[in-house]
Amino acid sequence: MPRAARRRSAAAERHADTVRFVLFEARPAGLVFAQLGRASGLSPSQTRSGLACLRDTIAERGWPPLIWTRADGYRFCSDPAELHAYEVAVIREKLTEIRRFITGVVAPHAALQPKGRWVKHLNTQLNSVESTLDVIADYIDA
Repeated sequence: MPRAARRRSAAAERHADTVRFVLFEARPAGLVFAQLGRASGLSPSQTRSGLACLRDTIAERGWPPLIWTRADGYRFCSDPAELHAYEVAVIREKLTEIRRFITGVVAPHAALQPKGRWVKHLNTQLNSVESTLDVIADYIDA
């Protein structure tokens, strides 16, 4: 994801407007990334920048959320069931990502430096994040 300063540049805002216009034209269907780039005439980098800026704009203005699904691609959604399914998928993805980072990077680092303050702090914080996401994922299943 682009840095925050680049996400809100004038160019990023133009790209966001272009992406928003193209997605509104495609409604109710969505567009996969390649289709979105072709339809908007933006490069892949410009499309990513526009999507990032558009998500910020959506949050500021209270517009319907922009979601991505494998089947439909990017699209605006206001259906509670679809939003719930998307949120569940994102939570589970982040939980898996955090678990793999802990087991693949942080745990071996802790084994190499068992007395390191940084790695102890990092391990504690990431275990807290993992626990929180796990509670949310369990709540979703209930």
